[in-house]
Amino acid sequence: MGEFVRVETGGGVATIRIDRPKMNAINPQMLAELTEAANTIAADGDVRAAVVWGGPRIFAAGADIGGFTGLDAGEAQALSRVFNDAFLAVENMPQITVSAVNGYALGGGMELAMATDFRVAADDATFGQPEILLGIIPGGGGTQRLPRLVGVTRAKEIIYTGRNVLPDEALAIGLVSAVHAPEETYDAAVEMAAGYAAGPAALRMAKQAVMDGLALSLADAVACETEQFGACFDTDDAAIGVASFLEKGPGKATFTGR
Repeated sequence: MGEFVRVETGGGVATIRIDRPKMNAINPQMLAELTEAANTIAADGDVRAAVVWGGPRIFAAGADIGGFTGLDAGEAQALSRVFNDAFLAVENMPQITVSAVNGYALGGGMELAMATDFRVAADDATFGQPEILLGIIPGGGGTQRLPRLVGVTRAKEIIYTGRNVLPDEALAIGLVSAVHAPEETYDAAVEMAAGYAAGPAALRMAKQAVMDGLALSLADAVACETEQFGACFDTDDAAIGVASFLEKGPGKATFTGR
């Protein structure tokens, strides 16, 4: 699809593979290609889950810091918007998304991983938001997504110190869902994604309700849930699931994703 981002699909699961030598440092071209990949997958009804992977050695070591030299406030804000547009495109994909994290996921790399629904880490992974050590702050959503994932106080400590978070801690605080040997991490992420790909169309409604509700008052969020609950009943899978439950009990339905 692009020089630094390509998409491979199979079995209802797409892989967004980021590949920019040497450390998958994120630059505007990569972000543009990532946005295009996310939007293409979002519009593909045959793709029901997606994995984001930086390869077996590194997820993404962060932004290409060389591009920060000489920026003024307005230019830095414009760059931040490019990061956020790309990561929001990933976050807003209706499919269930999983990051497979080998090696470093620092700065913008961690922000990209946090834009997916789940993260599967290798036992050699390293997470962190080290921007404060450069005299700046996260600019790709890190100050907003990390508190939502691990809680406000813990997120403050990670961001304010710029320290690394290793896999055991990441698992304990809910930043990642599972930890595997490095050579098993991508396959484990694909397996997780494939499980969701076999699920009902209602997964999209569930994701929409959760994500939209985070930005709303409780009353408005519940109204959003009601809307998505109703939308489920316009799907073939709702009829399949209800009929299967009445005939065979829970967990026996074979869904179509439609």
